[in-house]
Amino acid sequence: MNHQNLGPSNHKSDQTQSSSDTVTNSCPPVLVETLEHRRFIEFCDACRRYAYIGLCYGSPGVGKTLSARSYSRWDKVKQSERWTPASADGPPLDTVFYTPPVVNAPKGIEAEIKRSRDILRGLARRPLRYEMDEKLDAIRHRDEEHRAEVLYTHDWLAEPIPELHPTYGAIAKDYAEKEQAIGDPTTLILVDEADRMRMASLEQVRAIFDAGEVGLILIGMPGIEKRLARYPQFYSRIGFVHEFRPLAAKEIRQMLGQLWAPPDVHLPQQQLDQESVAAIIRITGGNFRLLNRMLTQIERILEINGLQEVNKAVVEAARESLVIGQA
Repeated sequence: MNHQNLGPSNHKSDQTQSSSDTVTNSCPPVLVETLEHRRFIEFCDACRRYAYIGLCYGSPGVGKTLSARSYSRWDKVKQSERWTPASADGPPLDTVFYTPPVVNAPKGIEAEIKRSRDILRGLARRPLRYEMDEKLDAIRHRDEEHRAEVLYTHDWLAEPIPELHPTYGAIAKDYAEKEQAIGDPTTLILVDEADRMRMASLEQVRAIFDAGEVGLILIGMPGIEKRLARYPQFYSRIGFVHEFRPLAAKEIRQMLGQLWAPPDVHLPQQQLDQESVAAIIRITGGNFRLLNRMLTQIERILEINGLQEVNKAVVEAARESLVIGQA
């Protein structure tokens, strides 16, 4: 096939871009254990351990949000209503992932973060509540059988029906005390898109940090560190700064060599030639989000043109369907 004919028409190109965005938004990329992600984990662990404010910044699409959501396991928290006692096993959920709305106010931020922490507190107490419900149900069943039995054998007019121990009320009180002893499990708060917050909202976040022994990480675009430096009251509390960098060319080669692809993207199960790999690295520049979209577009180009192999021409045709600026 003539390489000049690769790729869809303009109308199809718009459809291809829309399809790629839909895939990216509805099915977020699967996390890849890159060097930057491991560095981010170490950064988060340090902020949690020392209860410091941390500042993470990086260009759009390098993987900041994906790494933060993965680290906090916030998707698991969001599915908490489907949990059973067995699925509550495993490491405790102790990290809040919060994204402020575009239009935000200090009071709203305080309420939303409190709500997220209450969710974690409820999940920490859930196994105890399951256990309490089972014991209380057993005692209720025991008492009902006891009353039915003594109704005919006990002189209940002479003296009250004897009470069995432990009583329902004693067990309920005991579990209420145990539940109260489980405090707030939150040890780290991740605030994504921190650039959206004005100084009043940032001060509200700082007040939350000052009120408890928790770590706090603000995640934003390059330049947020310079903006915060203008506010000594806040900046003096920042203990760690982390720059989230793009993927290295070596990592992209390794990922492509392992035939990695985004979710629901099916590419030919064969090694790419070095020319195609070099073109993908040059075009994406190590941007993880752009790499996902590029591979999604390559799949579309192959499908539309009935091709079975990825080459440089296919990669260049996929690039024409993406809004990525100059290569």
